[in-house]
Amino acid sequence: MKVLVTGAAGFIGMHVTQRLLARGDEVVGLDNLNDYYDVSLKESRLELLQHQPGFRFVRLDVADREGIASLFAQHGFDMVVHLAAQAGVRYSLRNPHAYVDSNLVGFVNMLEGCRHHQVRHLVYASSSSVYGGNTKMPFAEGDAVDHPVSLYAATKKANELMAHTYSHLYGLPTTGLRFFTVYGPWGRPDMALFLFTKAILEQRPIEVYNFGQMQRDFTYVDDVADGVVRVLDRPASPDATFNAARPNPATSHAPYRVFNIGNRNPVPLLDFIGCIEQALGKTAEKRLLPLQDGDVLATYADVQALGDWVGAVPATPLEQGIASFVAWYRSYYRV
Repeated sequence: MKVLVTGAAGFIGMHVTQRLLARGDEVVGLDNLNDYYDVSLKESRLELLQHQPGFRFVRLDVADREGIASLFAQHGFDMVVHLAAQAGVRYSLRNPHAYVDSNLVGFVNMLEGCRHHQVRHLVYASSSSVYGGNTKMPFAEGDAVDHPVSLYAATKKANELMAHTYSHLYGLPTTGLRFFTVYGPWGRPDMALFLFTKAILEQRPIEVYNFGQMQRDFTYVDDVADGVVRVLDRPASPDATFNAARPNPATSHAPYRVFNIGNRNPVPLLDFIGCIEQALGKTAEKRLLPLQDGDVLATYADVQALGDWVGAVPATPLEQGIASFVAWYRSYYRV
C-alpha cells in the first residue's frame, strides 16, 4: 500500500512508519519539525527512516490547506495514519491557538484530503485525555466523554466528532485510537519518563505532582505501533447492532470506530518512579507538588473492543519497557 503518515518524525509516528516499511509498504512521511521540543531528536528519527527503502519525507504543516490538498492530489494514498498534532496538556494552557491550528484546522484538512481522493481508511490519534473528569474505571469507549479538563482533550474529542461527520456524510472509513500514556525508546522529552530519567542522571530533583497520588496506564510504544497497523488493515465498518435510541459513542451506522489502546494496568506514579530508579541503579530526589491544572488523577483502559477487532492488545510489562527506554537513552545521549 501507499500510506501517508503524518507526524512521521514524532515518537509514535517513527515507530509506526518503521513497521509499515518493514512489511513493504510505501510511506510518505509528513512533519513540520516544529520546535515544541528538541528538533534534533526529530531529525535523528527521520535519519533512521530515510535509510529505509520505500520512505519519502515531506516537510509540511497539516494546517497548510493548499499544501495538504496538493499532497493528496499528487500521491493518491491508499491509507492515511494521522498522528501529527500539537501535543501536551499543560502547554495547551499557555498556547491554545497552537492546538486550534494543528488539531482542528489540520484535522479538517486531512478529512478533506481523504474525502476527495478516495482514501480507503483514515486512522487518527485520539487520546485517553478525552475521558477528562470521568471516575468510572476502567475507561471504556462507550462511556460519555463530555467533560474534558484541558483544551488538548477538547480538540481530541472534537476530532472524533469531525471524523464521524465525514464517515456519515461521505462514507469515509475512520478509526480513532485513544492512546494511553505511550512510552519507550525515542520518546518525547516532555513526557514523565524522559524528564525523570534525565533529572535522576543529572542528580537533580524530579517534580512529582499531586504528591505522587496518581495512576497511569503506561503503554509501550511497540505495542501501540502494532495496534495502529493492525487497525489500519481493518477499515472501520458500520455497526449492524447500532441503536440510535441508545447510541454507542464508539460505533455508528456509518463506517466509524473508536478504540482504546492501553496496557490495562494502571500503575501508581511512585511505583513508576521506582521502576526508573531500578533501571538506572540510582535513587531519585523527589519534589512533591500539588496537582497541576489539566491533569487527571488516573487512567485505565478497557481494551476488550480492540482485542475483539484486531486480535491483540498491548502486553509489554512496565519493567521491560522502562529498561528498554533507559538503554536507548544512555546510548543516544552517551551517559
